[in-house]
Amino acid sequence: MSAPLDTPLTRDAGIEVPLICGAMYPCSNPELVAAASDAGAIGIVQPVSLTYVHGWDFREGLRHIRSLTDRPIGFNALIEASSRAYAERMDRWIEIALEEGVRFFVTSLGKPDGVARRVHAAGGKVYHDVTSRKWAEKGLDCGVDGLIAVNREAGGHAGPSSPEALLEELADLGLPVVCAGGVATPDDFAGALEMGYAGAQCGTRFIATDECSASDEYKRAVVEADTDDIVLTERITGVPVAVIDTPWVRATGTKAGPFERWMLRGHRRKHWMRTIYALRSLRKLRKSLTASEGTRTYWQAGRSVGGIDEVLPTARIVREFMDAARDGSSRPSRLTQRENTSS
Repeated sequence: MSAPLDTPLTRDAGIEVPLICGAMYPCSNPELVAAASDAGAIGIVQPVSLTYVHGWDFREGLRHIRSLTDRPIGFNALIEASSRAYAERMDRWIEIALEEGVRFFVTSLGKPDGVARRVHAAGGKVYHDVTSRKWAEKGLDCGVDGLIAVNREAGGHAGPSSPEALLEELADLGLPVVCAGGVATPDDFAGALEMGYAGAQCGTRFIATDECSASDEYKRAVVEADTDDIVLTERITGVPVAVIDTPWVRATGTKAGPFERWMLRGHRRKHWMRTIYALRSLRKLRKSLTASEGTRTYWQAGRSVGGIDEVLPTARIVREFMDAARDGSSRPSRLTQRENTSS
């Protein structure tokens, strides 16, 4: 590999290419995480995916990934204070990850102050998922080292803003900002860096890879889908999640029902409803790894599907992204084109 691209993300994560293979439930299998890191990017471990979906004891799963690559890997700490049992399990996973040498953490949802203290004490770095300045300022107050700006093009819980608008909103906070959403091609990646992002986080692009253990049906759906085939559904977690529009999604509906909305409006009731959603979605999304198109499942994906037209090896994706960034591609990126079309 050529000399590394130098950005705050490459320095903080100890990597060569400022590219994160984002944590995905259920798609973050050990081989995909390792392949992304081994290629010079960084793969992020999603602990529920590693243990519940792929069947590993957490420590042994990390060691298995380490047997596949000696390069840095990261860990996704999803902070959910409403469940004591989950919070205690996450605390233990963080402890094990630190013991096993993980030093790059991506936090989501709740306040990341506790994670930041523990990781900083071990000499590591914490980047926090945000969708707006409000949450970025809370992350800044908690001492995080960088921000992962989740825009409206992202899969999962997408934000409301375009990639360009969200960067403008966060740029003066003094932290590195990573683009999450809308990056599927080498030109998209180069375009994000040219905008001023410190790097990019991709999820959907890495589903359609040789190393991802998602079903052939899931990968084919990603390859065949276009931007307009992505819809938002409230039926997974109670808040909009980006999925591929399928007959099952249309038949099931995308809006939470009256009872669910009533539960989510109550301060105490919403925690029960979120638990119900979590248990339900764990089962459904797990099926997406093996289920055929006719079964009752959801395929999560972001609007970047419009730039994905084949299943590729992970190393080739990372290499082509790096080459485009080095070239300072003069070709307009889809990221910029969509920005101009939407404005």
